[in-house]
Amino acid sequence: MRIFLALIAALAAGALAWLLGSPPAATAFCAALAVATAFLLGAPRLPVLPPVAEPDPDGARPEIGIDGVLDAIRDPLLVLERQHVRHANRAARDLLGAHIVGEDVRLAIRHPAAADRLAGRRPGDDTPVELVGLGHHARRFALTVHPLRDDARLARLVDRTAIHAAERSRVDFVANASHELRTPLATLLGFIETLEDRNAAEDAPTRARFLKIMFGEAKRMQRLVDDLMSLSRIEADKYSLPDDHVPLDRLLADVRRALLAGLDLPDDRIIVQHDGSACDVAGDRAQLSQLLHNVIGNALKYGRPGTPVTVDLACNANAMIRIAVTDQGEGIPPEHLPRITERFYRVDPGRSRALGGTGLGLAIVKHIVERHRGRLSIDSVVGTGTTVTMLLPRAAEAVSSKRHESVTGEEPRRPSAA
Repeated sequence: MRIFLALIAALAAGALAWLLGSPPAATAFCAALAVATAFLLGAPRLPVLPPVAEPDPDGARPEIGIDGVLDAIRDPLLVLERQHVRHANRAARDLLGAHIVGEDVRLAIRHPAAADRLAGRRPGDDTPVELVGLGHHARRFALTVHPLRDDARLARLVDRTAIHAAERSRVDFVANASHELRTPLATLLGFIETLEDRNAAEDAPTRARFLKIMFGEAKRMQRLVDDLMSLSRIEADKYSLPDDHVPLDRLLADVRRALLAGLDLPDDRIIVQHDGSACDVAGDRAQLSQLLHNVIGNALKYGRPGTPVTVDLACNANAMIRIAVTDQGEGIPPEHLPRITERFYRVDPGRSRALGGTGLGLAIVKHIVERHRGRLSIDSVVGTGTTVTMLLPRAAEAVSSKRHESVTGEEPRRPSAA
């Protein structure tokens, strides 16, 4: 289009110059000017851009309020002005109640040890104050108060319940382990001193009886140390999922034969119920063997003499492998069930020691089940018996779980009557 307009313009300019009798140079200049004008008129127009909006100095972003900042913090926080709560984050409202905002802080936290600190009567003292029973009788918090200005303070509550429970568990474990070792040691020392007496050396029956007792106490110490070492190894491997394919039905048959032979029991004392289907578990063979020995051994020890122990092995294709061990003993009172898997916890300490138990058997079972990402439950009826049920992932599910755990991380827990 532009070329066509340029030709028309050039011809028109040349004809006009010739009619007017202009010299050739003027004619050429007019033709060039007409061509340029035609190109400019035929060129497409550039789009008109909208004007750039100037920033509005009055349109500032809304400020983030103090409540939003406090709610993002997990620890309970209180902003105090004089004696009143001006702000409380979500964690504090959940712990103390939404009504605390605006009320006297001494009503929100009714604790003698915290009164002076919350009132600001001990400035500069940032030593945490231990509060027990806040929100729940078993919960423990550490209170710290930080000054903000003359009449304002920030109170922070740090939940130390789990830390205190772990410390108490450690102290109890050391005390229990020391007691369990001290008792057989005292027995050994006493009999050794007796045997050192000249007359005892000549009394062969007495010496034989003492040596038998000493041997039993030494074996008891050995079992205790072995169980403690075993528990330590299992806990060290807690985050390492086992991946060996273990045929649980065959392992159960091996454990059954070993227990019957070792305790010199008839075949009908351990009855295995299994439909014959494959029961492969991705696990640690040695630990699973220990698990079965502990649970079935407990059932044999605490069941009534001569009564059978039933082991039900269910290997459904689309579910976890289920092992249920049932005895016909005296049962466990319900108040003991929540603690039955704690280390050294015994329902009947005297009977347990007399039967050779260390108090760690079900604790070991619990940790083995947890390492295999399984589940453990204990049901008991007094006068009827106890059933210990374990659910373990099938081999394929355990491998899939291992891949998942390596990405997400972990964890949990709970069994001991041995």
